[in-house]
Amino acid sequence: MRSPKDFFQPLAIGAPEPLREIPFRPSRMIHFFDPSNEKMVAKVPDLAPRVDVLLGNLEDAVAADRKEAARAGLVEVGRAWAASGTQLWTRVNALDSPWVLDDLTTLVTEIGDVLDVIMLPKVEGAEDVHYADRLLAQLEARVGLQRPILLHAILETARGVANVEEICLASPRMQGLSLGPADLAADRRMKTTRVGGGHPGYLVREDPAGDDVEAPRATYQQDLWHYTVARMVDACGLAGILPYYGPFGDIKDTVACEDQFRNAYLLGCVGAWSLHPVQIDIAKKVFSPEPDEVAWAKRVVEAMGDGTGAVMLDGKMQDDATYKQCQVVLDLARGLAERDPELAEVYGL
Repeated sequence: MRSPKDFFQPLAIGAPEPLREIPFRPSRMIHFFDPSNEKMVAKVPDLAPRVDVLLGNLEDAVAADRKEAARAGLVEVGRAWAASGTQLWTRVNALDSPWVLDDLTTLVTEIGDVLDVIMLPKVEGAEDVHYADRLLAQLEARVGLQRPILLHAILETARGVANVEEICLASPRMQGLSLGPADLAADRRMKTTRVGGGHPGYLVREDPAGDDVEAPRATYQQDLWHYTVARMVDACGLAGILPYYGPFGDIKDTVACEDQFRNAYLLGCVGAWSLHPVQIDIAKKVFSPEPDEVAWAKRVVEAMGDGTGAVMLDGKMQDDATYKQCQVVLDLARGLAERDPELAEVYGL
């Protein structure tokens, strides 16, 4: 266990000082692309301004014989990076893979100055974060970076979920967590082959009206991921970092994708992964507060003054707790308005 007085000391001589607070930057969608695909890379200049985060994926979706090409492709993207306001992330290969050491070494030394966050797959405990934390500090010191590259962990195993709090608290470099539903489902032996979203077989049924249990009864599909997302949100709140919903694999089902993203938003997630351009606008819509929510939040904050006491607005009592809730909405709206002039006008900010 690291001493509290040493927690914010660099882990290598010459490395940048760790951040004491994770900055909140709009990250409603983390849009994945394959840097080994030349057609995708060619679209980056047009795509980057449309998203909050563009992520070069080096892991699962890249075939083993394309790993080096993907790494080299991301380096080229980073060297040409000119998307002001858009964050550049990467998902490296798993820590037990033969590629991850070259991923980290190459990316930090070649494009570390533009790389904001490194996403680590299949994180199972604080030890995984500690390994990457120390290695990144050494590499940052080698190339003289002035700011630390942050880490983002994916919850993809039962052990990772069981250790989620210690993962979040493992390093001041931790930026956030994402749900990895497909690998997590396999590791838990869940009987679903879907990538995120619900399942029609996971339901509750209305009690019978009489003795006839065979009579038609209403059923309600349940959310397979509610427990895990809620626990992830709490762990991130504990550590002061950011939670994200992961992928929704059924690209054609935009209605269910929007529902799943909204559930995550209401629970406290700040964004989700987008795997196809059609999901970009869904995430942008869902993870941006509705204008009427922002207007109501402004009314409450203005009426409450310093946030103490209680007031009545439209027949509803508002006190310090609702004042804090409204501040959450306003803080998000202000951050988004700084990036999006259209939202700034709609929100009146």
